[in-house]
Amino acid sequence: MRTYTNVKDLGDLNAAVKEALEIKKNRFAYKHLGENKTLLMVFFNSSLRTRLSTQKAGMNLGMNTMVLDINQGAWKLETERGVIMDGDKSEHILEAIPVMGSYCDIIGVRAFAQFENKEDDYQEKILNQFIQYSGKPVFSMEAATGHPLQAFADLITIEEYKKTARPKVVLTWAPHPKALPQAVPNSFADFMNEADVDFVITHPEGYDLDPKFVRGAKVEYNQDKALEDADFVYAKNWAAYTNPNYGKILSKDMSWTVTAQKMALTNNAYFMHCLPVRRNMIVSDDVIESPQSIVIPEAANREISAQTVIKRMLETL
Repeated sequence: MRTYTNVKDLGDLNAAVKEALEIKKNRFAYKHLGENKTLLMVFFNSSLRTRLSTQKAGMNLGMNTMVLDINQGAWKLETERGVIMDGDKSEHILEAIPVMGSYCDIIGVRAFAQFENKEDDYQEKILNQFIQYSGKPVFSMEAATGHPLQAFADLITIEEYKKTARPKVVLTWAPHPKALPQAVPNSFADFMNEADVDFVITHPEGYDLDPKFVRGAKVEYNQDKALEDADFVYAKNWAAYTNPNYGKILSKDMSWTVTAQKMALTNNAYFMHCLPVRRNMIVSDDVIESPQSIVIPEAANREISAQTVIKRMLETL
């Protein structure tokens, strides 16, 4: 595997989940694969779970790991061609990327949506430049339009906790004070549409996601109706996708907050969220602290999803 940006890169999804669960049983079984190999993690944005889990995954595989924080521990990078570089950006990404590639064997990249231009965000310019110019295998640690490591961890978690062969999984929009990217819901939909689940997306009018991620999923604008008999409830905010409102907040309707009353509509569902979470906006305290909340095991599985992806990349070197 040379790139990891979406569910299709994993191939057989059942086989990938099975492999991940085997890795979880013995995290150091493939340590020989990473001996004398270096993982470079490049962050254009802040991180807690992604940074720690991915670094741990590389270490489990015997790799040396390096972390570069763009704009904090490095020169500010210009990402556009044809720009007269007379501002505060000292280096162009087209020189920086091949230099980075010369120091490592595998690169992970994290670069969020800018919400300045929908076309630029959905072309994944930064991630794709790393894929094109680094000369090394590249995986997404969250990009403008997707977060495949998170979605893979989510699927692993659902597999571990499901009580029926084909559970009902509901992705629900929830209010937030800031405009957030569609990356997490996009990838979650991408994975759930390929998994053996009954998948439903619910959100207010105006918050429809990119059809290429929604695909055949059922979309329900009535949250209460969507939550009926759910086995898993995945709450997440995202800003508007469709123009002319791309990247904007259209609603902060607190009736969409996942509360105990909302969870009572479900089939004693498990609550999921990628974290960090705004308590009492996205989800009430009593729900996220309840026995049905699996946000911590879900976060822990980020190590496993990253390790599975990096292992597969090491096997191709």
